[in-house]
Amino acid sequence: MTDPLRLRADRLDAADPLAGFRDRFVIDDPDLVYFDGNSLGRLPVATRERLRAAVDDEWGGRLIRGWDTWIEIGRQAGDVLAEGVLGVTPGEVVLSDSTSVNLYKLAVAALDARPGRRAVVTDDDNFPTDRYVLEGLAAARRLDLRVVPTDIDEGVRPDAIAAAMDHDVALVCLSHLAYRSGARADMVGITAAAHGYGALTLWDLCHSAGSIAVPLRESGADLAVGCTYKYLNAGPGAPAFLYVRADLQVALRQPIWGWFGQRDQFAMAGGYDPVETIDRFTVGTPPVLGGYAALEGARITAEAGIEAVEAKGAALTGYALDLFDGWLAPYGFALATPREPNRRGAHVTLYHPDAWPICQALKAANVVPDFRTPDRLRIGLAPLYTRFADVYEGFDRLRRIMAAGSWRTYPTERARVT
Repeated sequence: MTDPLRLRADRLDAADPLAGFRDRFVIDDPDLVYFDGNSLGRLPVATRERLRAAVDDEWGGRLIRGWDTWIEIGRQAGDVLAEGVLGVTPGEVVLSDSTSVNLYKLAVAALDARPGRRAVVTDDDNFPTDRYVLEGLAAARRLDLRVVPTDIDEGVRPDAIAAAMDHDVALVCLSHLAYRSGARADMVGITAAAHGYGALTLWDLCHSAGSIAVPLRESGADLAVGCTYKYLNAGPGAPAFLYVRADLQVALRQPIWGWFGQRDQFAMAGGYDPVETIDRFTVGTPPVLGGYAALEGARITAEAGIEAVEAKGAALTGYALDLFDGWLAPYGFALATPREPNRRGAHVTLYHPDAWPICQALKAANVVPDFRTPDRLRIGLAPLYTRFADVYEGFDRLRRIMAAGSWRTYPTERARVT
């Protein structure tokens, strides 16, 4: 007799309006259950073909003449991300550098735009590179870095950020989705609290861009950064993006003065005179091959529609929670993600004191999850190519591992480190 939960997965897959998008990704091993699209997305078929053409026809054939089109890749990808993924206006997003470098550029620009203010607010569960960049700026400029304590499962609370605010705060820098738990921050409420004290906001969108709708426009957020290799499927090491609200662009000046931000860059003039557009936040030569990959990934998401992507992510994670409740809670797992759909993204995190060896057992069973300290399994459910049947199969393999106790044959995390 077929399991009713499996029948439910089949019904959901049959009714899924995004089901056809799975065929647009390279899937070499149909038995593999891939639960790590929140770290690295699958390869789109269109990207493979686009990169082949770029290498063979453009680089191989056109050589330097290819710069007639290559030079625009950062803005071209940025405009697709703006309109099709982030819900903002073309000209407010550009592809450039890495997330960390972009965070540094925009944080410095924000601090310089609030002279006399000496404080920056973040939280202690913000992604490590974000905290490190802010720590470095605080040390170099002798700033007061206010690190707000956060529950790593429930995420940052607006009232906790509001309590850290005063008129000495220049910048509030937070992640929209918590990297560990997937908890969603109240961007609208937190941005309003920051603006009430005249501070600027800088949001890290790495785990939300391409998985949920981002309320940059509704919140009036000032600045944002994000990567393209997770839910946007641009590949390992793909370039990042940055967002600067249109009315702020002329008022802000970023600290790395490169020739791609220069007005009439090919005049090769002395003296830096930045353009008045989003390009003033670029620095050097755009990453052409990575830019093509980011462009193709963004196009797929834009075609699907971010609202439809978010709706499927909520349905996938909701189904995963039902399987968790019925199958995994009895084996000592605890949910480390908010249950409310509007308070989480597209990944579910499970706590278990033996999460590391369980993770290794899952990989041996051809299921690829992710591990994060302390003792957490991240289950990433990328909506464009993850099926409800995949969720069933992955959780069923995990349930069988727990029932058999086979995870006990794998080393603990301490053994891995030493």
